[in-house]
Amino acid sequence: MAGRSQRRLLSLTALTRPRPSGSHTHATVIAGRQYTIPANHGTTTPNERNKNVASPKKPTHTTRKQTPVSHIPSPTTFEYPQARHEVHEGTAAISMPFNPPGGGPSGPGTSGGGFSFTNSPVLDAILTTAIGLGAGGIAYVKWYKKNVLDKIEDAFAAGYDPALELAKAHVVKRAPPDEDATDPIFTEVEPWTHSLRRKEQDMIDPIIHGEEAGHYFMLLGPKGSGKGTMIFESMAKCNAEGVSMCDAHPDLEVFRLRLGKALNFEYNEDTQTGLFQRRDPREGGPALDIERAMNKLEKVALRCAPVRNKPLVLVINNVHFFQNDEEGRNMLLQLQQKAEAWAASGVLTMVFSSDDFWPFHVMRRNGSRMHASFLLSDRDLNSEEALHAAARIRHDTGRLTSIENPELQKAVSLVGGRLSYLNKVSKAKDMVGMAKHLLEVEKAWLQSQIGLIPDCDDDVMDEQKWSSCSWLLLHEFVKLREEQIAAREEAGESTDNLPLPSIPYWRCRQIMTRADFMEELDRLNIISIDIQHDVRPDSNLILHAAQEVTQEEGFDDLLNNVRDRIDEIESLHRTRELTFKDLGKGDMVRLAVDKRGEELLATINDDDD
Repeated sequence: MAGRSQRRLLSLTALTRPRPSGSHTHATVIAGRQYTIPANHGTTTPNERNKNVASPKKPTHTTRKQTPVSHIPSPTTFEYPQARHEVHEGTAAISMPFNPPGGGPSGPGTSGGGFSFTNSPVLDAILTTAIGLGAGGIAYVKWYKKNVLDKIEDAFAAGYDPALELAKAHVVKRAPPDEDATDPIFTEVEPWTHSLRRKEQDMIDPIIHGEEAGHYFMLLGPKGSGKGTMIFESMAKCNAEGVSMCDAHPDLEVFRLRLGKALNFEYNEDTQTGLFQRRDPREGGPALDIERAMNKLEKVALRCAPVRNKPLVLVINNVHFFQNDEEGRNMLLQLQQKAEAWAASGVLTMVFSSDDFWPFHVMRRNGSRMHASFLLSDRDLNSEEALHAAARIRHDTGRLTSIENPELQKAVSLVGGRLSYLNKVSKAKDMVGMAKHLLEVEKAWLQSQIGLIPDCDDDVMDEQKWSSCSWLLLHEFVKLREEQIAAREEAGESTDNLPLPSIPYWRCRQIMTRADFMEELDRLNIISIDIQHDVRPDSNLILHAAQEVTQEEGFDDLLNNVRDRIDEIESLHRTRELTFKDLGKGDMVRLAVDKRGEELLATINDDDD
């Protein structure tokens, strides 16, 4: 280091020495070496340069071959810096840029130095990049995690909700109210659901609005009975504040996306943290992603509960769409475990809805905070409610129909109080014709599912066994309906407002002689099972279709024929063949059946004694 400084001082000293007058050459010391520069360097003409080349002069001040320095200007244009140095002026400050160790070269002809960590520019660049990425990565990860929680919290804010927005009618033109009508349902501008408030709505509203903490709920009822409609009504009243809803699906990957959409959660798929941290593994499948979403939702619920003073609400609609296999039951258990923990702390309330009975049967095994008193089982509208609903729906389509209209009463008596069927019948021009068409379609579908085949082959024995047991149960429902009608007629009462006949679950097992057939009938919406384990026909149309089929001539003989054929096939399957070998022509085998086996055994035992 000292030698380098000395050589630099010598170079500066040489440059600042005055040039002797009258000399044709001058010596310059640069970096410890001496170079001779002609006096006329930079001012000679091409001819003079050629002349000099032809008659070179011997240098006078050096014995080494001189090398011209082209970058030094001529004496007429070059001005030497008047540097001040401590060698000449004592302790005077050096007029040079600061160049710390490792900062690269410095001095005349070089740029100013900069700050560095090491003596190597490559290591400095690596350290600078690492520090920049580390600090930026930490800041980005913290911001991203906070942004994820903020987005989930926005999903429960009042305003737009994807499920509620789709449930609204955006292009339906409602008929204006009839000012001359005497019935109040025709003088209101609101849809028919506002004027027809079911009693179950008073139980659903506090649940959806987050006023029922400490429990989670199951809405169990037949398809089209109005579970979703009542949930949307409650969500509309609170403008979906604190409520989010998604539908289940048999494919758990699809359910993962639907849950992410409801929670406004991207499952870290929009993150840019690949440079800063290891990506979470995806080998666990959709269940692992759903668990991540639930963990994020739990953090949001914990920070929102003290502010709102009531829990958030998450609705999982149609959980019966999960497959009733190991994967589907595991997903249902995963959601139930979160529901149990959140209900215990009161930060979030989960609501499950199902058309089938098996999800409730599965969840009931592990549900400690899902009590029967907090469960709802939706049923059809009674006769009066069904007439009002059908009249108001028909009024909204622009057709005025009175409740006393016999055509309306006939149509309602056929389809019953199921809202989905009332909506189809009320919007048709011919209400009775539409009701009969729905009945024919239901009857044809019922026979295609559990139709009887006389003299069936053994290949379809299992299917016919299921069909015959199903018709035994439906035939029992038809008998109960006939008994209800006879009792009403004897009492002199109307037979219009008759509830669907019901049979206890244990009694249905005895009638069908097969308990495993109940679940399939429930899945096909032929029967419905409520939380009290009472079994009913799924709808009034199913009951009417079963009445028409069972009242046909020869139905009882057909049912008995199928059952006898099943017994014959099973008897053939239980038959064993005996084979005798080494029998020649004319040999005879005599078999005798003696039903006195017990007596013979007793005689043999007495002889042995």
